[in-house]
Amino acid sequence: MMAALTSNNRSRCRLACALPCLALAVLLAPPNTHAQTQRRPMTSISEQDWGQTREGTPVKLYTLTNRNGAVVKITNYGAIITELHVPDRAGNLTNVVLGFDNLEQYLKGHPGFGAVIGRVANRIAKARFVLEGQEYQLAANNGPNHIHGGLKSFDKVVWESKPLPSKPNAAAVQFTYLSKDGEEGYPGNLSVAVIYTLTVDNELRIDYHATTDKTTILNLTNHSYFNLAGSGDVLGHELLIHADRYTPSDAELIPTGEIAPVKGTPLDFTQPALIGARIAQLKPSPGGYDHNYVLNHGGTNLALAARAFDPASGRVLEVSTTEPGVQLYTGNFLDGRLTGVGGVTYGRHSGFCLETQHYPDSINKPNFPSTVLRPGQTFQSTTVFKFSTRS
Repeated sequence: MMAALTSNNRSRCRLACALPCLALAVLLAPPNTHAQTQRRPMTSISEQDWGQTREGTPVKLYTLTNRNGAVVKITNYGAIITELHVPDRAGNLTNVVLGFDNLEQYLKGHPGFGAVIGRVANRIAKARFVLEGQEYQLAANNGPNHIHGGLKSFDKVVWESKPLPSKPNAAAVQFTYLSKDGEEGYPGNLSVAVIYTLTVDNELRIDYHATTDKTTILNLTNHSYFNLAGSGDVLGHELLIHADRYTPSDAELIPTGEIAPVKGTPLDFTQPALIGARIAQLKPSPGGYDHNYVLNHGGTNLALAARAFDPASGRVLEVSTTEPGVQLYTGNFLDGRLTGVGGVTYGRHSGFCLETQHYPDSINKPNFPSTVLRPGQTFQSTTVFKFSTRS
């Protein structure tokens, strides 16, 4: 009995002596970073005034941020992605899209940096088409042809905008625009909605929806120029495109209607290859790549279309889409006269575009996937740009 009491007293003494040490250890311990992470929002969105157009229409800028530090900035002028910052293999953030940090430079004109393109992306031969027996004449703004929706297309208008209800793993903003019957020569009142979503997985998702009250044509895309290094040219980027075929074009870059294999041509990216490896072989040369690829999955579901990799930074971009085609464009006419975010100068081949879309001039090529939208139908399309890193 005495031995038991003695043992018990020793235990109490050890506990009493340990309590001050334990309290001191708690006070000096580093903060519970897991708990802080749990409390910190996984994604966030902010809105700010960003000036006004020449007509006095207010313009807004939205900033979406995720827990990894990735940031995307989008303005309701043209629904343009102005900046997109993602980490490299060392965790350093860099802006990987070409764009400006002020509205004034967009208003002066630019080559479609980051914008939603519509009603019809890419080219329409002779700026005309026939729909339900009626001929429509469009603006000839690319030689004798029509390109990217006309003179004042979706990239030059102010969209209605609003942040969407927040979710734990994603932040989203919605842009809507009513393109009235006859705008830029197109028939029908077209209601368009575009939703940009930034996820905790460093994905930027773009969802497009549209309806019309009169049969019309529609081919929407986003015209972001990517440079995974943040500056310099993109000729050293490695590219893979899941397309065994493409649509050959004439000297004006209007498709001939043929669908041909890429094998044996400089357009073959079915295996990873540097963008600059065969760019000089393009004949007749448009100064670089400006070609439509026929994706293997045919636009039947959301599937991987292309993957780009910058060996210097380790950044990887994967592009998935529900569209049947993707236009590879390599900034062939950038000439150093434009200076973007962070003072970066945009020279030739400073960025590459992977414009997910239907094929160029589809309305005039019956064998191409249709771009016709009728009343009662809903146009829906999704493209996801996913960023990661590797060694």
